[in-house]
Amino acid sequence: MSLTDRQEDLLIAVALTEFSVHYVDSDPELAERAWQLAANRLVDRDVESAEAVDTLESNISYTID
Repeated sequence: MSLTDRQEDLLIAVALTEFSVHYVDSDPELAERAWQLAANRLVDRDVESAEAVDTLESNISYTID
């Protein structure tokens, strides 16, 4: 399945957010930078949080083996 640019941006924002959550205790500055990059990516694409959730849930399916 090929992702659209918008879907790729959403996945990158989710990954950056997840990264920031895991590193907030060990490297708060890096975690804050990752969080800011995620937020900037969503703002640059004019993505609202509800839209991001809807897009990820409806358009991106994956399986974990």
